[in-house]
Amino acid sequence: MIIDVHTHINNYHEDRVVSLEDCLNNLTDTMLANNVDYSLVLSSYKVNEHRPSTRQVVEAIKGRKNLGVVSGISYLHYDHRDVREISEYLENGFIKGLKFYPGYEPFYPNDIRFKLMYEMAVEYDVPVMFHSGDTYAPNGKVKYSHPLHIDDLAVDYPDLKIVICHVGNPWIKDCMEVVYKNKNVYADISGLVLGNFSDKFERYMKNEIEEMITYAGDPNYLLYGTDWPISNMGSYLKFMNQLELAEEKKELILWKNAAKLFKIDVENL
Repeated sequence: MIIDVHTHINNYHEDRVVSLEDCLNNLTDTMLANNVDYSLVLSSYKVNEHRPSTRQVVEAIKGRKNLGVVSGISYLHYDHRDVREISEYLENGFIKGLKFYPGYEPFYPNDIRFKLMYEMAVEYDVPVMFHSGDTYAPNGKVKYSHPLHIDDLAVDYPDLKIVICHVGNPWIKDCMEVVYKNKNVYADISGLVLGNFSDKFERYMKNEIEEMITYAGDPNYLLYGTDWPISNMGSYLKFMNQLELAEEKKELILWKNAAKLFKIDVENL
């Protein structure tokens, strides 16, 4: 089984508008072609014709049992209506987690402005995901997205389940320390490459991920994700196959950790 915890249905080719339905069909067709059983769709911190809102994504995936939603939260633009909507979605089980975008927006993860969001995540026992490391856009400010900042949050909220996205790349060693130190922190391996892995970069990343596992122990904290459509699903699965790990450890990364953390009913897939 394969669970991809990090996909998007944003339209990154903004010279043309693609319908939400077409984006979803493209995602599910790509999943089928790569034997991916379930994907989490992360909505954006901003909403426009190229980036659907959480409400739009929740409505669009109804009836698609192989998809779940993680709600993107904006630091700069959320208001009381958004808080009420997120609360209702959490209560009804319509979303599997919350996603925050430090680096793309200027805040540190332990900012008091998100206290209520974190408390809701603890109450409903859903993970919070954080963009970490390099930013896709050159106007991002990476001082906000360094994975070391997650340590403050993990200590202050020991019951909050936290996912460091992109293993904090290029600060993977810093990410590994935060994960190793804090039992409530996980990491996903998404977005390490644009498009396909080159052979040279695949070898480099293979070494980095294997070192992380050597340091932090059995990978019950590591999650498989791609950042599709920015990264290619087929190339990512090839990368996973290259890792020198026992099959039971690969299974933890490919689906078991995600199923447990996000409460995904794998029996009905």
